Amino acid sequence: MAGTYNNVLELINNTPLVRLNKVTEGMKGKFFAKLECYNPGHSTKDRIALHIIENAERKGLLKPGATIVETTSGNTGFSIAMVSIVKGYKCILAVSDKTKPEKISFLRAMGAKVYLCPANVPADDPRSYYEVAKKIAAETPNSIYINQYFNKENTKSHYLTTGPEIWEQTQGKITHLIGCTGTGGTLTGAAEYLKEKNPNIKIIGVDAVGSVLKKYFETGEIDPNEIKPYQIEGLGKNLIPEALDFSVIDKYVKVSDEPSAYATREIALKEAMMVGYTSGASLTATRKIAEDFTDESVVVLIFPDHGSRYMTKVFSDEWMQSQGFVKSRLNGLESHATIETVQ
Repeated sequence: MAGTYNNVLELINNTPLVRLNKVTEGMKGKFFAKLECYNPGHSTKDRIALHIIENAERKGLLKPGATIVETTSGNTGFSIAMVSIVKGYKCILAVSDKTKPEKISFLRAMGAKVYLCPANVPADDPRSYYEVAKKIAAETPNSIYINQYFNKENTKSHYLTTGPEIWEQTQGKITHLIGCTGTGGTLTGAAEYLKEKNPNIKIIGVDAVGSVLKKYFETGEIDPNEIKPYQIEGLGKNLIPEALDFSVIDKYVKVSDEPSAYATREIALKEAMMVGYTSGASLTATRKIAEDFTDESVVVLIFPDHGSRYMTKVFSDEWMQSQGFVKSRLNGLESHATIETVQ
């Protein structure tokens, strides 16, 4: 029937591009958000989950009843669990203990078996979520390990979908693409396509304070002294993912937890976009390089996921206070966000 879909997987891709109006006031150029929360799994990771799993099916790597194993900060796991349900696979996920409870609840609600692993250990530690996932995949018959950090199909999925969508939606007028890099697949896959169309498009990577990516991009060296705990999920790394194509990135900007948290809440309160912590990080980075833009700039920010997965984190006053974040930094944005009990 016209206007209907056979399953939720047919809703993946073709997310909207929406202009930012208030959070970029006073800055030169036009700014747009690529709202990846419009994917059915509410994040950009739906794209890679579907692409990688269907690619494995085409290659005969997935048999009926197979188990799919992955390392995830939450979003990729949800997407894999969603695809697994529709296609009839089992799903096992190794998750960092930095991941908030609501994300883990999402994963369990979708039938995934979850292993919770310590975040602040080296990547090669047997307790890290990278090593735990590899071990599970090796010991589980009829399984595959998605391995999003080192799987080039991660990057390719965005070359095939995200990049072309942004090019068409901006009618080829895009001048800057800004996005956080965790695995790096989203930003650099889209960038590979866009650079082929126009090599003058500037690609801005966003990294976290506490991550090694920016310094590695600039020096080619991993500095272990840069590795420190931080709160933004899905941004930065303590290793170098092979899905991250540094050759298409023009500049890296570092952001920290506190301003990124305020920016996330500001996007909700000023633009009515309920998006996640990395979206606030991208906005923070954009503001830090405001001098790079002109009146002719057309800037696209990738907003990777939905804010519903951060209700006990950046959208919680209690959590914000527990981090020592200063409430006054919200500049009165909370003034109407109160609860009154009627007796």
